[in-house]
Amino acid sequence: MDSTLMHRTGEVTLSVVTPDGRPTADRAVTVAQQRHAFPFGNIGFDFVSLVGGPPPTGGEDAETFGRAGRLELDRAGELWLNLFNTATLPFYWGGYEPRRGAPDTARLTATARWFAERGVTVKGHPLVWHTVQPPWLLGLGLDEVERLLRARIRDLAGGFAGLIDTWDAINEAVIMPVFANGENAVTPLARARGRIHMVRMAFEEARAANPAATLVLNDFDLSSAFECLIEAVLEAGVRIDAIGLQTHMHQGYRGEEYTIGVLDRFARYGLPLHMTETTLVSGHLMPPDIDDLNDYRIPQWPSTPEGESRQADDVVRHYRTLLAHPAVQSVNYWGLTDDGAWLGAPAGLVRADGTRKPSYDALESLIKGEWWLPPTGLRTSADGTLTIRAFLGDYTIDGAPFTIAPGRTALTVTLA
Repeated sequence: MDSTLMHRTGEVTLSVVTPDGRPTADRAVTVAQQRHAFPFGNIGFDFVSLVGGPPPTGGEDAETFGRAGRLELDRAGELWLNLFNTATLPFYWGGYEPRRGAPDTARLTATARWFAERGVTVKGHPLVWHTVQPPWLLGLGLDEVERLLRARIRDLAGGFAGLIDTWDAINEAVIMPVFANGENAVTPLARARGRIHMVRMAFEEARAANPAATLVLNDFDLSSAFECLIEAVLEAGVRIDAIGLQTHMHQGYRGEEYTIGVLDRFARYGLPLHMTETTLVSGHLMPPDIDDLNDYRIPQWPSTPEGESRQADDVVRHYRTLLAHPAVQSVNYWGLTDDGAWLGAPAGLVRADGTRKPSYDALESLIKGEWWLPPTGLRTSADGTLTIRAFLGDYTIDGAPFTIAPGRTALTVTLA
């Protein structure tokens, strides 16, 4: 086992007993992993239409909300569930509530339940953002916009509590007061009230609605500007549960040295790091001089054999680097397939026709290969015990469940 990943594993001694409590000495058993404790995530945007049906009239941005794409539910579900255990669903205001007072609650609830019924943890993205806003907000006064925004936060965090308990509370607050991606009503509010006010509103309203929620401060800006915002928010007494770091690498993999440097810088706050938005492309790379990835649009951006080989290597390097860092608490890839991928880039792990890219196979070789315990034959000792070191997660021994968790060193398992 890779020594850099020992913090992702646990060692437990199982006392294997019969129903009447007697040790089962020298018994042949089969131990098999069922689920990783570490959150390996991906977006579940495609499933909103696949599970919940067509979008409401006037809603849904094809690149950001609920595009079903070419895959049928069975195929999409098979590919998704094979690798991932945490799903991010879209709650962009403009897509979720395109008509005032008519939110897309039924489809999102159905989709969240579909994932939850399959053992998947569901996350919502985002409660507050200045992009993908409903047009009916335009023209309203700042006080009314804030009132509606506060109500939205409470409705989502409280209404989905128990089904969705992790949220990107606020997205890209660093640029929120100064960047207008089209006309919207949130940028003027952020400009007038300030970043700290916006962050406080997002976190405090969400926490009041769902005290058990995990709330993330998420941003693509990995410069000192984000560090300054984090420090200011913490000094203002706002409780943050995790720092979300986006890594859309359309210009190529940034490398281990860069990545470790970023992780170390943000780990110094003592908060878990969630790698919320990761992409690596399997076609040509964006020019390095592009500052805003949104500025680069081309009609056709194909996946290529050379690009797919590079993407597979980069995925392995990136995931190894992230899991080796103890502050990283979750990794979320941004898209299963190329169909409908952000910016039209070939950033999926699966081609638009549903065939697996080398990157999918490479990630599978980690999550379900090197970092996974398949059904393995073992034997209890003379006193009926068995010691196992493996990745944290859920397991079975001859069908009986047990969990390898941090600090848990001994368990009793009853077998028939």
